[in-house]
Amino acid sequence: MYVVNRDDLNDTDRDIKSETWRSRRMVLGKERVGFSLHDTVIYAGTTSTFHYQNHVEAVYCVQGKGTLTDQETGETYELSDGTMYLLDGHEKHTVVAEEELRMACVFN
Repeated sequence: MYVVNRDDLNDTDRDIKSETWRSRRMVLGKERVGFSLHDTVIYAGTTSTFHYQNHVEAVYCVQGKGTLTDQETGETYELSDGTMYLLDGHEKHTVVAEEELRMACVFN
Protein backbone atom coordinates (compact mmCIF):
# COMPACT_ATOMS: atom_id res chain seq x y z
CA MET A 1 0.00 0.00 0.00
CA TYR A 2 1.13 3.51 -0.82
CA VAL A 3 -0.35 6.60 0.87
CA VAL A 4 0.68 10.20 0.23
CA ASN A 5 -0.72 13.63 0.99
CA ARG A 6 -0.43 16.18 -1.81
CA ASP A 7 1.12 18.76 0.50
CA ASP A 8 3.89 16.35 1.51
CA LEU A 9 5.14 16.61 -2.08
CA ASN A 10 5.75 20.37 -1.88
CA ASP A 11 9.26 21.32 -2.98
CA THR A 12 10.31 17.72 -3.69
CA ASP A 13 11.28 16.13 -7.02
CA ARG A 14 7.57 15.35 -7.50
CA ASP A 15 6.60 19.04 -7.36
CA ILE A 16 7.07 20.39 -10.90
CA LYS A 17 6.54 24.11 -11.46
CA SER A 18 6.41 26.33 -14.54
CA GLU A 19 5.42 29.94 -15.13
CA THR A 20 1.79 28.96 -15.82
CA TRP A 21 1.19 25.76 -13.83
CA ARG A 22 2.27 23.53 -10.95
CA SER A 23 1.94 19.74 -10.90
CA ARG A 24 2.38 17.54 -7.85
CA ARG A 25 2.89 13.98 -9.04
CA MET A 26 1.24 11.67 -6.55
CA VAL A 27 1.75 8.42 -8.48
CA LEU A 28 4.53 7.92 -11.03
CA GLY A 29 5.77 5.15 -13.30
CA LYS A 30 8.19 3.98 -10.61
CA GLU A 31 5.18 2.82 -8.58
CA ARG A 32 4.63 0.32 -11.43
CA VAL A 33 0.83 0.47 -11.51
CA GLY A 34 0.40 1.37 -15.20
CA PHE A 35 -0.61 5.01 -14.76
CA SER A 36 0.43 8.24 -13.09
CA LEU A 37 -1.74 10.64 -11.08
CA HIS A 38 -1.03 14.36 -10.83
CA ASP A 39 -2.67 17.20 -8.91
CA THR A 40 -2.19 20.14 -11.28
CA VAL A 41 -2.99 23.82 -10.79
CA ILE A 42 -3.09 26.15 -13.79
CA TYR A 43 -2.70 29.74 -12.64
CA ALA A 44 -5.45 32.30 -13.27
CA GLY A 45 -4.88 34.57 -16.23
CA THR A 46 -2.45 32.23 -17.99
CA THR A 47 -2.36 30.27 -21.23
CA SER A 48 -0.64 26.87 -21.43
CA THR A 49 -0.14 24.61 -24.44
CA PHE A 50 0.47 20.89 -23.94
CA HIS A 51 1.23 17.97 -26.25
CA TYR A 52 1.84 14.45 -24.93
CA GLN A 53 2.89 12.27 -27.85
CA ASN A 54 3.60 9.15 -25.77
CA HIS A 55 0.76 9.19 -23.24
CA VAL A 56 -3.02 9.13 -23.05
CA GLU A 57 -4.30 11.62 -20.49
CA ALA A 58 -7.63 12.07 -18.70
CA VAL A 59 -8.12 15.43 -16.99
CA TYR A 60 -10.86 16.09 -14.44
CA CYS A 61 -11.44 19.72 -13.44
CA VAL A 62 -12.32 20.02 -9.77
CA GLN A 63 -12.09 23.81 -9.44
CA GLY A 64 -12.05 26.98 -11.52
CA LYS A 65 -13.07 28.20 -14.97
CA GLY A 66 -11.34 28.31 -18.30
CA THR A 67 -11.31 27.08 -21.87
CA LEU A 68 -9.73 24.16 -23.68
CA THR A 69 -8.84 24.41 -27.36
CA ASP A 70 -7.93 21.44 -29.54
CA GLN A 71 -5.06 22.84 -31.62
CA GLU A 72 -5.68 20.29 -34.36
CA THR A 73 -9.37 21.07 -34.97
CA GLY A 74 -9.79 24.53 -33.43
CA GLU A 75 -12.69 23.28 -31.32
CA THR A 76 -13.07 25.07 -27.98
CA TYR A 77 -14.68 23.74 -24.80
CA GLU A 78 -15.59 25.39 -21.53
CA LEU A 79 -13.80 24.08 -18.42
CA SER A 80 -15.33 24.22 -14.96
CA ASP A 81 -15.77 22.09 -11.86
CA GLY A 82 -17.03 18.69 -13.00
CA THR A 83 -15.70 18.79 -16.59
CA MET A 84 -13.49 15.93 -17.81
CA TYR A 85 -11.57 15.67 -21.06
CA LEU A 86 -9.71 12.72 -22.52
CA LEU A 87 -6.72 13.14 -24.82
CA ASP A 88 -6.90 9.70 -26.43
CA GLY A 89 -5.47 10.86 -29.76
CA HIS A 90 -2.42 12.70 -28.38
CA GLU A 91 -4.05 16.02 -29.24
CA LYS A 92 -2.02 19.20 -28.89
CA HIS A 93 -4.19 21.48 -26.77
CA THR A 94 -4.26 24.86 -25.08
CA VAL A 95 -5.81 25.71 -21.73
CA VAL A 96 -6.69 29.30 -20.85
CA ALA A 97 -7.36 29.74 -17.14
CA GLU A 98 -9.92 32.47 -16.50
CA GLU A 99 -9.78 31.48 -12.81
CA GLU A 100 -7.26 29.19 -11.14
CA LEU A 101 -7.93 25.67 -12.40
CA ARG A 102 -7.27 22.61 -10.25
CA MET A 103 -7.09 19.41 -12.27
CA ALA A 104 -6.74 15.74 -11.40
CA CYS A 105 -4.69 14.27 -14.27
CA VAL A 106 -4.22 10.57 -15.01
CA PHE A 107 -1.62 9.50 -17.57
CA ASN A 108 -1.23 6.09 -19.16
